[in-house]
Amino acid sequence: MVHDFTYPSVYFAYLFFALMFGLAVYFFIRSKHDGYWGERGEDAKYQMFEDDDTHRRVP
Repeated sequence: MVHDFTYPSVYFAYLFFALMFGLAVYFFIRSKHDGYWGERGEDAKYQMFEDDDTHRRVP
């Protein structure tokens, strides 16, 4: 008896590709919904850089 695992592996691969594509579309839509595509979309980045500025003492 010969076991051919070609079809299950191909179905799994296409299912995986569809899942990854669906997640990419979901996060793309989610980022638009959260406001990352507007005029103030990069404010979070600049806020992070401002919070990261540490005032070091220079000897």
